[in-house]
Amino acid sequence: MPLNDANNISGTQKAAVMMLAVGEDNASRLFALMDDEEIKELSQVMANLGNVSSQIVEKLIVEFADRLSATGSLVGSFESTERLLTKVLDKERVQAIMDEIRGPAGRTMWDKLGNVNEVVLANYLKNEYPQTVTVVLSKIRPEHASRVLANLPDAFAMEVIMRMLRMESVQREVLDDVERTLRNEFMSNLARTNRRDAHEVVAEIFNNLDRTTEARFIAALEERNRDSAERIKALMFTFEDLGKLDSGAVQTLLRAVEKDKLALALKGASETLRELFFSNMSERAGKMMKEDMAAMGPVRLRDVDEAQVAMVATAKDLAAKGEIIIADSKGDDELVY
Repeated sequence: MPLNDANNISGTQKAAVMMLAVGEDNASRLFALMDDEEIKELSQVMANLGNVSSQIVEKLIVEFADRLSATGSLVGSFESTERLLTKVLDKERVQAIMDEIRGPAGRTMWDKLGNVNEVVLANYLKNEYPQTVTVVLSKIRPEHASRVLANLPDAFAMEVIMRMLRMESVQREVLDDVERTLRNEFMSNLARTNRRDAHEVVAEIFNNLDRTTEARFIAALEERNRDSAERIKALMFTFEDLGKLDSGAVQTLLRAVEKDKLALALKGASETLRELFFSNMSERAGKMMKEDMAAMGPVRLRDVDEAQVAMVATAKDLAAKGEIIIADSKGDDELVY
């Protein structure tokens, strides 16, 4: 949230403005005098500071008024904060701090976990030992724990419940070990996946355009910046990319898509993609689908595009829930969207 009132700025926010205002060299010397907790707290505020008008800056740092008047506004971002930290700290320490502040907000690990989507957290915890999950659910807010529990497999969830009922006080060493594991294996990975490149954002927007509009924007972008256009095309997940799904994923998707939407989407699909979907239907279901498609007659391209975009969105939703895995457009790695 932008700062717009000099009278309602916290001490940490004032310090964050100061660090950005004095320049990288001076700020790096100040960071060198702080301990890790101070750096984390200040970095978190700096990274989320946003735009700060020169008027606010001048009120907070009167002795630098002349210099700041020429500088104008400041922008606090993850990138500028990471650059400052790199000036004085080693790479691994900077990485750990940035992973910490890029992750969900919260002073303690348990606060941070309370801000993680329950589906995301459940998908991680279902692969952990039941005793680990028991500790985690006993430490986070009850309302959040209930949503996480509801997203765990039933048998696993019941095992966790039984352990919670038998659980006595958790030893400090056990708690520290669980916290360390969560920080190193879960929160750091979560922070890294939250870093969104601008090309990824544009690719996602382009994914939701109809084919005609998408082609027009891609062509225009190729004229201005071919490298960016190629990168965006490589990141886009299109309807034809559904052809990279395995049989299990195709069958899961078939159960989730409305039959009329499926028929419309396949009407405009390549022969190869059609065959993939038909081969994962029963003979009777495939025959009925082909009859429905034939009965449609000519259809508008816009309607086909909408059905295909909806089908891709459904696939991404299933991937986000961990029900299917879809590959990137290059086929190099498996990505869960």
